Amino acid sequence: MMEETNDQFKQVIIKCRNLFEKKLHDYGPAWRILRPVSVTDQLLIKANRIRSIEIKGVSLVDEGISSEFMAIVNYGIIGLIQLKLGYAESADIDNDQALELYDKYSKEALDLMIAKNHDYDEAWRSMRVSSYTDLILMKIYRTKQIESLAGKTLVSEGIDANYMDMINYAVFGLIKLEFGK
Repeated sequence: MMEETNDQFKQVIIKCRNLFEKKLHDYGPAWRILRPVSVTDQLLIKANRIRSIEIKGVSLVDEGISSEFMAIVNYGIIGLIQLKLGYAESADIDNDQALELYDKYSKEALDLMIAKNHDYDEAWRSMRVSSYTDLILMKIYRTKQIESLAGKTLVSEGIDANYMDMINYAVFGLIKLEFGK
């Protein structure tokens, strides 16, 4: 089953990367100007919208939960890039560099998922999609708290670990929505 998870994870990441690449074509890496706190707020908007749709059962905008989970994956990777490179005053990397960084961080997310999935023994498959939404929101609020502490935590993982978890929970949500159990 874990091999199936790895394959499904990779298929979902390919879809997210394809969308990321298309947006790079249209906009370039304009997101390079975002400070990490702005990325966190963008993640909050996306996760809140998913929760709103889950609770209300209807969306008035013609984009559903899957597109928002994809946005969480992509903004999570953007957040990791911004933490590593710092924000810029303009788009200071080209599209190829942005895609290389995307691939680096999506591979790190996959590696983390494989390690955690081994230890937790596919427990995520028994969870509801709405639980991934709640966990992502919790990780966002934790991240906002860490940001308000200027990253100075006593025992907690950093912002990067929270972004990684958000990416993985969003991928799990996409796997459940696309492939079912």
